[in-house]
Amino acid sequence: MANSAPGVLEAMLAEIGAGSVGEVFEQIPKDHLRTTPLDLPPALTSEIELRRDLVSKLKKNESCEDNLSFLGAGVWQHHVPAIVDEIVGRTEFATNVWGSYQSDHGRNQAWFEFNSQLGALLNLDVVQLPVYSWGCAIGHAMRMAARITGRSKVLVPVLSDPERLSVIRTYCQPLEMEGHIEVVTVAADPTSGRLDLGDLAQKLGDDVAAVYFENPAYLGTIETGAAEIARLARSAGAETIVGVDPASLGVLKAPGDYGADIVTGPVQPLGVHMHCGGGAGGFIASRDEERYVRAYNGFLVSIVETQKPGQLGFGLACPHQNSYGMRENGNDWTGNSTYLWAIAGAVYMSLLGPEGFRELGQLIVSRACYAATLLSEVPGARIVWPETTFKEFVVNFDDTGKTVAEINDALRAHGIFGGKDISDEAGGLGQSALYCVTEVHTAADIRRLTDTLKEVLS
Repeated sequence: MANSAPGVLEAMLAEIGAGSVGEVFEQIPKDHLRTTPLDLPPALTSEIELRRDLVSKLKKNESCEDNLSFLGAGVWQHHVPAIVDEIVGRTEFATNVWGSYQSDHGRNQAWFEFNSQLGALLNLDVVQLPVYSWGCAIGHAMRMAARITGRSKVLVPVLSDPERLSVIRTYCQPLEMEGHIEVVTVAADPTSGRLDLGDLAQKLGDDVAAVYFENPAYLGTIETGAAEIARLARSAGAETIVGVDPASLGVLKAPGDYGADIVTGPVQPLGVHMHCGGGAGGFIASRDEERYVRAYNGFLVSIVETQKPGQLGFGLACPHQNSYGMRENGNDWTGNSTYLWAIAGAVYMSLLGPEGFRELGQLIVSRACYAATLLSEVPGARIVWPETTFKEFVVNFDDTGKTVAEINDALRAHGIFGGKDISDEAGGLGQSALYCVTEVHTAADIRRLTDTLKEVLS
């Protein structure tokens, strides 16, 4: 934090008995210190100059408000009702200081409502407050499974999101570290994109802590063999960890109904705007069994009757086992960067209700199927694994003679963001892109995309 007020630096040095800032950092080896000055731009001397500088830089960005976007792959363009922004912007939530019960103006109850509503969607009983991202949630879930089973290997689909997989590997730690967890990929069935159950069965053993898969998966496929995956994992003594998009749970079976032990997923589809740089939140959930509850690393909000009859209180359960309660001896390190989005999620889920989630899911599926049908008619384009999809699907452009990068450049010139280029990712899918369609896309939007593709490919 800046210490620009006159006398602050001198007062701090006097308090600790140091004569200079150099004395405070004298334990740092000299060859670790920078010897040349930083090449910084001139200092901005007023708030007016700062605002002008920031606005001019931000104007260089192209937004999904000004362009038609079909990007997804971890952050999706969903409608955020105005009331969500109104409530999360209230001062008692937006400026609340974590850890201070004196500043709890309904915060704990709002968090409890988020956990309860999401638990009902998942058909699970325990939901932790969100961690920084979906990838972080998966990493924590895998470490939970390792603590529960005492094993140190996890199985993941080979067709995984590279960003999430990178975060998973970070959480599972390098081979040289004591807490290392080996990450082994499971092959995909090339005809469906789903997990190859034969390869899974072959790689399961008494050293596997967990099997992880997503439903819907990263590339949009729906894992119809989810219950069988859970059965195979259970027979080997491994935990089943499922990653799920909560927006799909109005039309897809809840993971708690097909054998999931621990469930993770993104918070962002639940009323959170798209953000650059992350921080969109990831949740972790499980059954209400002590072996799971004791393995959580973050904050669990619970409800209890108070001494006053008819009155209920909301507070933390098992707070000692996280890094706030036990520092380096906690289950895992945790942070508090996304708890505001739990309140956004609570508002969003309360607005939709069960019927609203069903309507949302049906709308997304119908529009995604409409898009896939029209795109399949574009000369040279082919839908990979067309039989099942929720809101994302893979389009192959090998027969067009153009790369996805060239196609996306041409689309941008027409004010359209094409699908994510997955040509260099695992799976050997050639020149392919992952397209995303949600409730914000109209039939006219989809026709505009297909007509423009026909134009740029002609």
